[in-house]
Amino acid sequence: MTVKRILVQHAQQKKQTINSLPKPEWIKVKINQSSAFKETDALVKKYQLNTVCTEAACPNIGECWTKRHATVMILGNICTRACAFCNVATGRPSPIDPNEPARIALMVQKLNLRHVVITSVDRDDLKDGGAQHFAHVITEIRKTLPSTTIEVLTPDFLRKEGAVLTISKVKPDVFNHNMETVPRLYPSIRPGARYFQSLRILYEAKQLQPDVFTKSGMMLGLGESKEEVVQVMDDLRCAQVDFLTLGQYLRPTPKHAAVQHYVTPNEFEEYYHIAKAKGFLQISSSPMTRSSYHADTDFEVLKNKRLTTYLSN
Repeated sequence: MTVKRILVQHAQQKKQTINSLPKPEWIKVKINQSSAFKETDALVKKYQLNTVCTEAACPNIGECWTKRHATVMILGNICTRACAFCNVATGRPSPIDPNEPARIALMVQKLNLRHVVITSVDRDDLKDGGAQHFAHVITEIRKTLPSTTIEVLTPDFLRKEGAVLTISKVKPDVFNHNMETVPRLYPSIRPGARYFQSLRILYEAKQLQPDVFTKSGMMLGLGESKEEVVQVMDDLRCAQVDFLTLGQYLRPTPKHAAVQHYVTPNEFEEYYHIAKAKGFLQISSSPMTRSSYHADTDFEVLKNKRLTTYLSN
């Protein structure tokens, strides 16, 4: 057997081992289909809305929908990108639905949400990347329920000048955009994105509206090193990001990027303390953390921490 063949076999065995990593006990989730879960599901279907909870196969859907918390995904359910971690379908999207903002506002009203998260697929086909539609949704919710706080989780608006300004003008309470992973892994995990573009829009959002909280998140377990994660933290603090979320990447299907490593709860706890020392106002770091997980309660914590910091100064 040649050396080359031995190396190929070793690589294949390693890949098989990685792809078949058993899920550890700490990330196994029970689906809770309570009456509140079913009510949320019924309202989502009634108003013909998409949610990232279902489209991205989020493991926390049982808990969140039971608490009447859903992350609404606007601009359709077909994405123009093909990220290696994401379960949302890729292809040619449908035209923008002008009635979607009103339907979202009605669902928010029916669920009596104190805090709502609005995200979207990437729409590289649109001149503004869908930014104006985000603004319409925020405006419609504010008209219907003025007391509801609004968090947007936006795409990167690559080559869409003015998109962040369009959203900032209607002043969401939280402007969120996820870095997702470390820069070394962008070519394989986020091939259509650019690391410094993601940093730029977070910085721009903070400069345009300093009072709006900015937020970003990463998935761990894709092959990143601790040093790389810490470097992303430093970059986010340079962009004046307030809130950091860190969670375990879970492979949605065999076609997606494999889990390289399951990060232990103790490691997540260590990352929490590192991030806290770097000055983030709020950190959520645990295996099951997702960008919108506990977003309503986290927003209240953010407000209180800002108030405490202001009073102490």
